[in-house]
Amino acid sequence: MTHPYTLVLTLSVALLIAWGTLSPPGAPGAALPLSDKQIHALAFALLVLPLGWVRPRAALWFGPLALAYGGAIELIQPFVGRSAEWGDFLADAIGIALGLLPGQLRARLARLG
Repeated sequence: MTHPYTLVLTLSVALLIAWGTLSPPGAPGAALPLSDKQIHALAFALLVLPLGWVRPRAALWFGPLALAYGGAIELIQPFVGRSAEWGDFLADAIGIALGLLPGQLRARLARLG
C-alpha cells in the first residue's frame, strides 16, 4: 500500500503545477535562476518522484498520466492568457523521465541484490 504522505505530496505538487501554469501571467519580475523549460522539467520530476520512488511499478501508468496532465495544461493555457508550447511539453516529458529514474534504479538494484 502506498503511504498517504506520498499521495498528499504528489497531489500538492500537481496543484502547485496547475496554479503556476494556469494562473494569468503577471507583470515581468526579477529573472529566475532557471529557465522556463528547466522549471517545467523540475516541476514534473517532482510530480512523479514520490510515487515513482515508493511504487516503481506505478511508472507504467503514472508516467503517461503525468504526461497527459502536462499536455492538458498546454491545451488549457491559451484560455488563461498564456501560450501553449511544444517545448514545455517536451520539458515535462524529460522531467517525468528524470523523476521516475531513481525509483526504477532502486527497484532494479533491489532485484539484483
